[in-house]
Amino acid sequence: MTTTLTRRLRRGALSLAALTATIALTACSSTSSTTNASGSAEGVTDTFPITIEHAYGSTTIESAPTRVATTGWTNEDVVLALGVVPVGMPKIVDGDTDGDGLQPWVKAKLEELGATGDNAPALYDETDGIDAEAIANTEPELIIGAQSGLTEEDYTTLSKIAPTVPYTNLAWGAQWRDLTTTIAKSLGRSAQGEQLITDTEARIAEASAAHPELAGKSAAFVWVDPTNLSTVSVYTSIDSRPAYLQDLGLSEAQSVADLSAGTESFYVDLSSEQIDKLADVDVLVTYGDDGTIAALQADPLLSKLPAVANGAIAVIPMDSLLYSAASPSVLSIDAQVDNYAQLLGDAAAKVK
Repeated sequence: MTTTLTRRLRRGALSLAALTATIALTACSSTSSTTNASGSAEGVTDTFPITIEHAYGSTTIESAPTRVATTGWTNEDVVLALGVVPVGMPKIVDGDTDGDGLQPWVKAKLEELGATGDNAPALYDETDGIDAEAIANTEPELIIGAQSGLTEEDYTTLSKIAPTVPYTNLAWGAQWRDLTTTIAKSLGRSAQGEQLITDTEARIAEASAAHPELAGKSAAFVWVDPTNLSTVSVYTSIDSRPAYLQDLGLSEAQSVADLSAGTESFYVDLSSEQIDKLADVDVLVTYGDDGTIAALQADPLLSKLPAVANGAIAVIPMDSLLYSAASPSVLSIDAQVDNYAQLLGDAAAKVK
């Protein structure tokens, strides 16, 4: 997987301006208390100082922060779901069709919290790495990168600006529940974070229950470059993509578990000559377009997979709302979970 592709699939997103007006982002908002860039920390229930353990040691937050900047991916989703408006956050670059740098559910939440115009967060471009100067310009009291690939050097640099919370275990390895818990604790809103998780789990269960065909089916989430079918990138057990599939009722294929063993990477490359290692996969999930399934079925090697032969493939268009399934959050799940469950259910129905 190339560096550009890795960045695109991990951090890329789509604005989908045409869909924004139709998205009802009401889940998880009932328990929110708002904190804006100049507001008080209303809604804080935890006692400070608070210490967060992470990959580079620990960070102590002395008092409830009211100016929070984010770096990485989906951290701002959780901050917003907790009712806090970041003073700065990364803008969406890849696939941003209307140029505003925002996911539709993020835009809707900002509007709900009155964080538009002069009150909107600063947006900085992280396509080529962390923009420490831009983050510093927001004058944050806390920097959150719990879902990120922050290096130790990045962490040291950002910590000179404000207390910084990087990833806790593995780079880009935070699952949505852990991400919510870590960020909620960092903001002194642990109880609210727990409620968000409970509400989101209920929302997922509701969508999953509508598709009993998912139960008992194994799955793998992969990336296949349509211009080069010689390699298949398989997302590993630490990644949020396959974890979300399990939330929705699918099981992790044993082959994926085996490929994930001993690696700290969120993906592993498998040559097409080794594709039979995924023979136990019932449902294949991948990014693509209307021609993806036909291309896979026409390939002399990939077509040998039962999932490919059966057409049990859930294709996520890169210009669709479902692109957020790459890294679900308590804010994005409500916007896409019904459509995602439907897409997966349609693929699972083709398993023979």
